[in-house]
Amino acid sequence: MHILVVHNRYSSAQPSGENKVVDQEVALLREAGHRVELFERRSDDIAARSLLGKVAVPLLVPWNPAVRKELTALLRAERPDVVHVHNVFPLLSPAVLAACADAGVPVVATLHNYTQICPPGTLQRDGRPCTECVGATPLPAVRHGCYRDSRLATVPLAVNLSVNRRRWWTGVDRFFCISAAQRDVLVAAGMPAERLAVKHNFVPDPGTCREGAGEHVLYLGRLAETKGIRLLMAAWDELAAAGGVGVPLVIAGAGPLEGEVTAWAAGRDDVRVVGLYDQAQCREAALRSVAVVAPSTWLEAFGLVVVEAMAAGVPTVAAGHGAFVELVEDGKTGLLHRPNDAGSLADCLRRITADPVRNQEWGQAARRRYEQGFSPAVGLERLLEEYRTAIAGRSADGESTPSAVNRSNGSRRGDRVGRGDGDST
Repeated sequence: MHILVVHNRYSSAQPSGENKVVDQEVALLREAGHRVELFERRSDDIAARSLLGKVAVPLLVPWNPAVRKELTALLRAERPDVVHVHNVFPLLSPAVLAACADAGVPVVATLHNYTQICPPGTLQRDGRPCTECVGATPLPAVRHGCYRDSRLATVPLAVNLSVNRRRWWTGVDRFFCISAAQRDVLVAAGMPAERLAVKHNFVPDPGTCREGAGEHVLYLGRLAETKGIRLLMAAWDELAAAGGVGVPLVIAGAGPLEGEVTAWAAGRDDVRVVGLYDQAQCREAALRSVAVVAPSTWLEAFGLVVVEAMAAGVPTVAAGHGAFVELVEDGKTGLLHRPNDAGSLADCLRRITADPVRNQEWGQAARRRYEQGFSPAVGLERLLEEYRTAIAGRSADGESTPSAVNRSNGSRRGDRVGRGDGDST
């Protein structure tokens, strides 16, 4: 199968689950023998632009005509079987969908967040759930300055949502929701249910599992309000006041609250702030964890760190809402705390560190759940299945696609697609 992946890479200065998912899917498909090409822009490149170029970036968020022209030419020259769209903010824009329509190529899109119904994509404001813009004009987001606490910065996102909502809903053959919880929210918001499929992200197998009881509790992620880092600090203070849990808290990541977190941890021997880890360091830190904690205050659409913990045979303490509810089996593979409740989070951390035997059992159960639902083999099978569904749907509508031509000709290329799927299972 010939796949073109479209993605605007997030800044490398902060951890990005989306960048990681894209890289892992591309590697997985290539290892299975599929031809994968990338059409990318990088947010890191904005810094090198001229002053005028930087000023023009917000104008490109709703529509980038140069991208449409470039991508259309590429698609007509290469004729991929399917285009897989991930993030298009801020440099690609929904113009990529127009390019796919120009070239007549089927499109699938992974929805990593809620940008289809909420300008900043979080369904949250001031640390609380917010749905003011869902099913309505996104003016409340501008009024509240929901993106980066800035009305001016929110305007391009609000315009983008207003002018391109229907383009997304009609221009994508298949949407991949990364959890059932996310799909439920999007269907309730009016997105076309028949085009929304649940396709969980997969996680590469680390090749080994945790041995022993572990050395620390691990927070691995962005240091931001929505990720619950302030909630975790409050819960850890409560635990420390009661004598602690016997192991330190390791905080790995970067983000807007980095200074606040570093100042909070200064002079303490029960907290270590270690900065931004690379993938190898993340795996090693997880393998040495008593538990991984994911206290997000927003409705996470997935929760990659939870599945990475599962793969390492480590239980998780996570907020009891959003996708975490379907990822963590409470009392079996980890614990769910009451969202936005520091006391409940502290109690779960106390419980998960108190009994090493039970902790080991939960970790083993988490590993089994990973193998059944989130391994590379499962991820590849579901990815190819959804690609074929999108291609078949476009062909059924009478539109000519490269795959339709291959199937009608009985080409060897079409045969290779079938064998690739069989080899992956």
